[in-house]
Amino acid sequence: MIDPLWRARGFVGACSWAGALLATAGAILASAPAAQAGIVPSGFHDQVAFSGLTEPTTISFAPDGRMFVAEKSGLIKVFDGVGDTTPTTVADLRTDVYNYWDRGLLGMALDPQFPSRPYLYVLYTRDALPGGNSPYWGSPGATSDTCPDPPGANSDGCVVTGRLARLTLSGDVMTAQTNLITDWCQQFPTHSIGDLAFGPDGSLYVSGGDGASYGYVDWGQSGSPANPCGDPPGGTSLTPPTAEGGALRSQDARTTTDPTGLDGALLRVDPDTGQGRPGNPFAASGDLNQRRITAFGFRNPFRFTVRPGTGEIWAGDVGWQKKEEINRVINPADSTVDNFGWPCYEGAQRQPGYEGAGLNLCAGLYADGSALGPYYSYDHTDPVVAGESCNKSYGSSITGLAFDQGSVFPSSYQGALFFADYSRNCLWAMLPGASGLPDPANIVTFDAGAPGPVDLKFGPDGYLYYPDLNDGEIHRITYTAGNQAPTAVAQADPAYGPTPLTVQLDASGSTDPDGDTPLTYAWDLDGDGQFDDSFVASPTQTYSTAGDYHPSVRVTDTHGQSSTAAVDVQPGNTPPSAQIDTPSPGDLWKVGDQIAFTGSANDNEQSLPDSAYRWNIVLNHCPSACHQHPLQQFDGVTSGSFFAPDHEYPSSLTIRFTVTDGGGLTGTDSITIDPHTVQLTLRTVPDGLQLGLDEGVGASPQAETVIQDSEHTVSAPALQQMAGNSYLFKSWSDGGSATHTIAASHTAVLTATYGSDAGAPALSTSPVLEAPKKKSAKCRKHRKKSAAAAKAKCRKKGH
Repeated sequence: MIDPLWRARGFVGACSWAGALLATAGAILASAPAAQAGIVPSGFHDQVAFSGLTEPTTISFAPDGRMFVAEKSGLIKVFDGVGDTTPTTVADLRTDVYNYWDRGLLGMALDPQFPSRPYLYVLYTRDALPGGNSPYWGSPGATSDTCPDPPGANSDGCVVTGRLARLTLSGDVMTAQTNLITDWCQQFPTHSIGDLAFGPDGSLYVSGGDGASYGYVDWGQSGSPANPCGDPPGGTSLTPPTAEGGALRSQDARTTTDPTGLDGALLRVDPDTGQGRPGNPFAASGDLNQRRITAFGFRNPFRFTVRPGTGEIWAGDVGWQKKEEINRVINPADSTVDNFGWPCYEGAQRQPGYEGAGLNLCAGLYADGSALGPYYSYDHTDPVVAGESCNKSYGSSITGLAFDQGSVFPSSYQGALFFADYSRNCLWAMLPGASGLPDPANIVTFDAGAPGPVDLKFGPDGYLYYPDLNDGEIHRITYTAGNQAPTAVAQADPAYGPTPLTVQLDASGSTDPDGDTPLTYAWDLDGDGQFDDSFVASPTQTYSTAGDYHPSVRVTDTHGQSSTAAVDVQPGNTPPSAQIDTPSPGDLWKVGDQIAFTGSANDNEQSLPDSAYRWNIVLNHCPSACHQHPLQQFDGVTSGSFFAPDHEYPSSLTIRFTVTDGGGLTGTDSITIDPHTVQLTLRTVPDGLQLGLDEGVGASPQAETVIQDSEHTVSAPALQQMAGNSYLFKSWSDGGSATHTIAASHTAVLTATYGSDAGAPALSTSPVLEAPKKKSAKCRKHRKKSAAAAKAKCRKKGH
């Protein structure tokens, strides 16, 4: 989500989901900090409209009010309307969908002529190698998939593809699937495929991310075999300045010597065939993929929207370390292709890491000045609106855009662009200026407590909806011009226990947005649907018979407006207990370690089936305040294993074991384990020259704490000036090229030696970092055993 989603150095995503995603979010290909909904302007309400979902990623409305919901795993469900609590399963695509980190089912759109054209379009990460069959990494019907090591999610990468498909529906159920495009080679677990939307001319627009590493400058140097996405084809290891792989796939439309890929691009296609539409910038090209592209140079265009009354596309691009972008494609059907510059640019500035790598594709873009800047961007360290309560400490990932197209909101919002940030738990409205366009100088905070938003859509009722990836809910933001109904809240203490069970019910936490007092209360305690059993805020009820009860309360303000709430009470039942047996909280991990987990559970009232068990593996990224990236989910088991990811330090891993009984009561245990770290120091001879480390450039010496066995890109500019003197790069102390990738296997110093034309003596440092080496077959065999023992054996034998 994403990455919800994952974003840069994190997930839908996506830090995307997101990324992934999920990825975020990631991210887009993810779990942000908990937030309370409802921090909205006066007259607005943010309330849960639908619940009971698992990682909902995107929604689409039928004209009759039905709401289709895509879950990241590949399940698609439909609700008849607000109030429907039992959705129908439309399709189960889990075998084909690769649900891992930022990857999964992320995009969905109904045909604009639905239901006369009974088509639902979906965009998902496919669990298959280019040209291969699914499932490849996962298992048939699995809700959550895995990436073994080797190849390792962030080492060589579990290579997959993307797919655009058209589902034919009969009523609420899929009867056929037509595959329109299978492409989008993705090497790493973030920046997967993105979004779908129809333009006013009936064209289908499709977005996809670069599928590259979020951790270091990625020009295609990793993979087994090398260059697995074939940029260009041939399976050869890529090196600067001629490299065109990795994140440079977002510039693939500019290359002419190899077939064009779809990564990092916006497509305009025929919804019946998946072919490029006439009028596209490359309509005359002999390359089928190039004919589909109308804009490119994106990192992770996880969400985009069409501006009403125009054909304009407004795309949110999840950034790396600096900027989140909103990019405007004014006329996607004209003859000019729009290039937004990634990875050579982030926001309006050159990206230091990719500039420092000395890549020809970026040098050419800098020289011709053809890259477009964003319509609007915001910095990861700054608030969007001064003084707002949206928390920038948790990172940034833009994960939703929607134009108000004549909703029930006040006139000041008409024509506004609403946008969401999953990591900050926030929605904003960019209000229109004098020209009618959204004005970047006139942005207001709209919802500072929007939990986990990964999409924004206005429904047929004129209200704004968003999926909460983390809590499995769909929120609806409504507006009432006059008196508003109170918000009813019901609680029970205790909510379970042996019979007879005496329960203190309480509705005193109910509130009224207009401040009306006193509120009045009416309870339905016997379940007959009549609110006539008690008229106090906090009645007591005794339950003598075991069962599942739902006492409810109706709360009414002084103007007669009311709302209801219910609470679940289970006399005769208690929650199960859950216990993690391994690993232990003091255990440490390195990148690529295979971490085994085991747990046990007990329930006093019932036998627990396999379906009662769920494990969630979460990475905590803590640059200041911590935010979270879900990595994997394991269902129906009491033991298993996963591979420790590569990520920016400080980070840790949380393992959460949840046991759910037949009544829905849960017991949870969790532990957090920290990584082994090493110190990485970069120096120059002479001191003080500039060096690049991953996405940044700075003066030497540079020292950074990193997770052991993490990979990084180092760059030494060929020519530098300091104090009026010129210096030429001579060598790195590890023998690597001017720009290369290193593995931080131990604390070390890496030195770049510079000199005049006459040369300069190299500085000997010990120990030095080494370029990562391919694992031998014997070492790969060792890695299938206990990670710690296997790696020690590999190192001892020199593999």
